[in-house]
Amino acid sequence: MSTIRLTMAQAIARFLTAQKTEIDGTLVPVFAGVWAIFGHGNVAGMGEALYGVRDQLPTFRGHNEQGMAHAAIAFAKASRRRRMMACTTSIGPGATNMVTAAAVAHVNRLPVLLLPGDVFANRRPDPVLQQIEDFSDGTVSANDCFKPVSRYFDRIARPEQIIPALQRAMTVLTDSAECGPVTLALCQDAQAEAYDYPESFFAEKIWMQRRIRPDLSELEQAVALIRSARKPFVVAGGGVLFSGAERTLADFAQQHGIPLGETQAGKSSLPHDHAANLGSIGVTGTGAANALAEEADVVLAVGTRLQDFTTGSWALFKNPNRRIIGLNVQTFDATKHNALPLVSDAKAGLEALGEALQGWKAPDAWTAKARAEKTRWFDESARYTDPTNAELPSDAQVVGAVQRNTSPSDIVVCAAGGLPGELHKHWKAAQALGYHMEYGYSCMGYEIAGGLGVKMADPAREVIVMVGDGSYLMMNSELATSVMLGQKLTVVLLDNRGYGCINRLQRATGSESFNNLLQHTRHVTLPDIDFAAHAASLGARAIKVSSIAELETALQKARQAQVTTVIVIDTDPLAATDAGGHWWDVAVPEVSVRPQVNEARKAYENAVSAQRVGD
Repeated sequence: MSTIRLTMAQAIARFLTAQKTEIDGTLVPVFAGVWAIFGHGNVAGMGEALYGVRDQLPTFRGHNEQGMAHAAIAFAKASRRRRMMACTTSIGPGATNMVTAAAVAHVNRLPVLLLPGDVFANRRPDPVLQQIEDFSDGTVSANDCFKPVSRYFDRIARPEQIIPALQRAMTVLTDSAECGPVTLALCQDAQAEAYDYPESFFAEKIWMQRRIRPDLSELEQAVALIRSARKPFVVAGGGVLFSGAERTLADFAQQHGIPLGETQAGKSSLPHDHAANLGSIGVTGTGAANALAEEADVVLAVGTRLQDFTTGSWALFKNPNRRIIGLNVQTFDATKHNALPLVSDAKAGLEALGEALQGWKAPDAWTAKARAEKTRWFDESARYTDPTNAELPSDAQVVGAVQRNTSPSDIVVCAAGGLPGELHKHWKAAQALGYHMEYGYSCMGYEIAGGLGVKMADPAREVIVMVGDGSYLMMNSELATSVMLGQKLTVVLLDNRGYGCINRLQRATGSESFNNLLQHTRHVTLPDIDFAAHAASLGARAIKVSSIAELETALQKARQAQVTTVIVIDTDPLAATDAGGHWWDVAVPEVSVRPQVNEARKAYENAVSAQRVGD
């Protein structure tokens, strides 16, 4: 057996360069690069190793470990999970800064390889700088925090251990059902230790997307259930896009006259003007999609994990006889809430269903109701998004302005606060992957870093990031990275002077405004933050606009710019779209001295009675 003597870190770097995949007939690297912030736990080992392969495997420098991991995760999502990135940090805070990002990837079923440095395997210098010491367990390190938010975790204490660890990592990262973050904690002395690795370990390997086909028995049951339906409805989740099934879904819905609603992850599965697409579903859903979902007797849930925002906390599907078919690659998701499972890749499953349902269509009255509800909703939506001269426009009015100044190929990116609800309801996605929302973990601070990752994955498309002032203040450093890497973004920053979304929720549950908007916080002086000046200091073009009309002009100029542009606009923290939507289970205190809370509790108890859990 031929061998090559390398350090463990060099073996990792060489292995990553050998992993390939095929996209549209072209062989490309699975790993598009490595994000790195070096420290004493990885600079000597991984740093030297990455330098040696810098021409084959680019290394990108981030400004925040969480931010660079968000960029890697967004890259994978925008690449339909077929390509990905790795992230390496030192031990201590550099490593734990990535834990939140690992949770984002875990919840959203997205691949990212995390390579945090770890303590010395030989323990001679213990406790090393930044080392966590557990008084009762000598094996604990800060990287144990990654265990609950990783699909696969390993601590590499000897150089030869990386061989099975990397092979297992690739299996998880490229598996459609098990996909998620992998963490390999690299003991810093082991990174520098040499071993005679078999050359076969570094042979080029091509990873192809596996398409799981439906079980014939499950398929027969699903077909029979759909044929019995009088009011069928489809929920399109992110699995539709990961599978590349949007055209298959469009044909399926059209041929069988089945109306459809999109989750946050599934939005842009169909163009907004497709006859079957009623828009968003659930808590942030359109009036059209939710009206049909409430009556549906058979719900075909495609590639969705059916989280509470999708199901209205399991109170949305009100038909007492309704049944769910879970079409999903992951059995865990396919069987939720007593669903009839159809364990399959979305594209393969829809093709099989379509073939078996040839000649069958939903009743004309049901399809006509869907068309009428969609027309009604579009008229309703326009009232919230049309131009305004208001001194403080609403989020929806800003969304409308951005929409009017986009091209069909543009991608909008967002993550947290009130904007996801407004975008889910009102944004008209024209092309697949044109709507990129991180709403599985709803992580504040994802927006700009995520936009950077999306742009790196698809540089030919314009990327528009919409972010609130709260999220911007939490994490804005990758704005400088976008400038540094020449990855142009257009960032629309809505300043409502605090956490406007959660303030509205606070008021809706009977509480007083408290500690959310800046004016309601304990303070001596309210900060007067010049966001435009801050963005400019990071290298971006920046402008503060004072009206919707000025915003539209600035958006047109930003499209022509060659560098990232940040457009700041003040918005109303209280205004929100009150049409569409659905109840969301947020527990209200059972006992309070305040009448408003007691009234809210009564309404809460009434709403909870509509939940259907476990049936």
